[in-house]
Amino acid sequence: MNIVEEAFQQLYLQKDLGYDTSIKYSSKFKPYNSNVRLYNNRLEFNLSRKWKPVSREIQIGLIQSLLLKILRNRLKPLKKTTQDIELYNIFIKKIHIAVPKTKSDPLLEESFNRVNERYFYGLIEKPNLAWHNSISKLGSYEYGSDTISISGIFKNANKELLDYIMYHEMLHKKHKFKNKNGRNYHHTTDFRKKEKEFENQKYTEEEIKKLIRRIRRKLIFNRVFI
Repeated sequence: MNIVEEAFQQLYLQKDLGYDTSIKYSSKFKPYNSNVRLYNNRLEFNLSRKWKPVSREIQIGLIQSLLLKILRNRLKPLKKTTQDIELYNIFIKKIHIAVPKTKSDPLLEESFNRVNERYFYGLIEKPNLAWHNSISKLGSYEYGSDTISISGIFKNANKELLDYIMYHEMLHKKHKFKNKNGRNYHHTTDFRKKEKEFENQKYTEEEIKKLIRRIRRKLIFNRVFI
């Protein structure tokens, strides 16, 4: 029995898998990222190469989490969580401890330090810090690489706007996620409550919206007249 079949039978018990399967470990993925695709009655699991030496039980938990997402509208599982899913979630929440901290940026580091001292009593361990080029994704926290990434549109913005995005992502680093019935919840009630503790939160959010509108108008203008 291969690892996908074992993962499937734990969730769906006596049901036959009914799909051809494959697993590929790739260096193209960021650390501990993964996905699954379903087409032509075939399930293709693509995993970061970092998963290859991880224990079989934790990999089963990962595969089960992916199965619950891809098959949620096709099959009803008899179990919505397993011991292996719990092991996988613990692994993801703790992996940041072992991740090398090699990426930083002076502006992002200053923001991180300000927010850490002001809202977290200086207790958050500094992660990797990086910029990205997206406008639609203002910020992100990647568990597998312990990286806070923030849109470059904040490089020349008011520091309070940058600090708010940093604060949001630091909340993700601190609170991680909650798993319930096979689903992970990142923006919980507690998370939203903490988010509102940022000084002048509503005003800051409105200023961020204005900044995005200005940048989008500028991009549209440049496309029209270039």
